[in-house]
Amino acid sequence: MSTTGPAPQRRMRADARRNYERLLAAAATVFAEHGVDASLEDIARRAGVANGTLYGHFPTRQALLEALLRDRMDALTATARDLLDHPSAHEALVIWARAAMAHTTTYRGLVTALMRSIKDESSELHAACRAVLVGGEQLLTRAQAAGTVREDATAADLYAMINAVAWAGEQTTPAQGERLLTFSIDGLHPSRSREHSS
Repeated sequence: MSTTGPAPQRRMRADARRNYERLLAAAATVFAEHGVDASLEDIARRAGVANGTLYGHFPTRQALLEALLRDRMDALTATARDLLDHPSAHEALVIWARAAMAHTTTYRGLVTALMRSIKDESSELHAACRAVLVGGEQLLTRAQAAGTVREDATAADLYAMINAVAWAGEQTTPAQGERLLTFSIDGLHPSRSREHSS
């Protein structure tokens, strides 16, 4: 029996998979070198494929970022879930916030892309960003119940704070970003709220 028909189809699927992996590897390198606003055409060239191949796999920059960051964002969401069992609700929130900031600074300019995506339901990154936000919200609520975080803080506040600090860290140094995050988290303590209102 001839297998002439199925063989080319299998070969095309394998070729498409190789191109997909090449594009992701090239994107990781180019974004690391030039930030997330780097030319998509440069990524296609680095991967050794035509522009049409790139856009066939990733119609938008957000689609490429979603594929590139999917595992990291899933891991961040899983980290939040695991930290719900941490003995210290406050320490759990701090650990997650630092992990979230590290993720946000994976590539220069990523913080802006993530902030846009959380507001844009049509973005390919929106669902993953929402999942991350929900994970942070659960940790925030637990810390509030433990009395270590002011009650009026929201998940949106937390997300904006982390992204603002990440952006500031991009303009200075990672060490400065870490210090700013520490100051920001300290500012969430209920006693800081009472001091401010007195």
